[in-house]
Amino acid sequence: MRKSITIVGASLAGLRGAEALRRDGFDGPISLIGDEPHAPYDRPPLSKKILAGDWEADRAALTPAERFADLNLDLRLGSRATKLNVDSQTLWVDGEPEAYQGLLIATGARCRTLPGTEGMNGVHTLRSLNDCLAIRTALEAGPRRLVVVGAGFIGAEVAATAVGRGVPTTLIESLAAPLERVVGNMVGEVVAEVHRSNGVDLRCGVGVTAVHGREQIEAVELTDGTIIETDLLVVGIGVLPNTEWLEGSGLTIENGVVCDETCLAAPGVTAAGDVARWLNPRYGELMRVEHWDNAVEQGPYAARRLLVDQPADPFTPVPWFWSDQFDRKIQLAGRPSPDDEVQIVNGSIEEHRFAAFYGSHGKLRAVFGMNRPRQVMQGKNLLAQGASWQEALAVAAAWE
Repeated sequence: MRKSITIVGASLAGLRGAEALRRDGFDGPISLIGDEPHAPYDRPPLSKKILAGDWEADRAALTPAERFADLNLDLRLGSRATKLNVDSQTLWVDGEPEAYQGLLIATGARCRTLPGTEGMNGVHTLRSLNDCLAIRTALEAGPRRLVVVGAGFIGAEVAATAVGRGVPTTLIESLAAPLERVVGNMVGEVVAEVHRSNGVDLRCGVGVTAVHGREQIEAVELTDGTIIETDLLVVGIGVLPNTEWLEGSGLTIENGVVCDETCLAAPGVTAAGDVARWLNPRYGELMRVEHWDNAVEQGPYAARRLLVDQPADPFTPVPWFWSDQFDRKIQLAGRPSPDDEVQIVNGSIEEHRFAAFYGSHGKLRAVFGMNRPRQVMQGKNLLAQGASWQEALAVAAAWE
């Protein structure tokens, strides 16, 4: 009997997993189950091209319709996995039980929300295509001011896109600088300068203590007592992995679906993408990575893992991501730490065009670039090779 594969999550990781199996010649049944009504789509354009109005929604499709049909999937959109039992290999979809043979969990994550804003008009998070279209409609209506809470990657991109559309925008960040927790204060301050120089009203070191309004958002109150009037609020304060439906399943759930170094969560069950927390031997730690590139690589790996007793190699990527903000392409590869030594190795901070290395204990840990894609990719290769700090600096010294 041919093995069947069930993929829960019509996401980037889920779809790329299905595509990889077909590309490898797997001709067994593949079910792809997603709780959204849309065919799988790409999320990065949601905070940029589609939100800006430069693209229509159909351009975010991950696979053209004609190629999608060739995958021969049992595609079930608008369906939700509600329960799992790994001992009996039973999955419940919309409350109905069904047996599975191989299961890939790629259910992604959802946005955190601000308490007290539930059901309030004018308050949004940005995770789905519907979220994006709702915010775009609100921007087109000409709000008096957009307030974005959280200057992480999504929040910063939304602010940049809104300013590009001529919308007065305030960006609120509780840390001393945008992205400080990831890239440190020095580099975070450069990101802050980019936003301020492009017209963003950036407020750092403050949080939100209250949201004013009844049915409609009217203002936000900050921890320093400032009240900012607004009729449009976008909350970008991080995400939570979608694992509630897996409680009692027999899987280990701790900030995601816990997997071994081969993305195996239980016999016959793997996980990939934002929901997966696996042991990455490259770093010797359990990690959950919310980046596009990780989903692209982990989805195929986890799908193939279901067809073999033991893969030849564990899943050991160097995490990498990018973010487009105004005319700056921000990229980071590796796992920087707040305690790392940071050294500018190419370009200049003043021009907002530079590459920086992060190092600790004699090893290169990460490379950051602002409008330096070539240097970041070379740095990523150095990370994959396990380069020492001195070896990395020697390579960077030859960069033009």
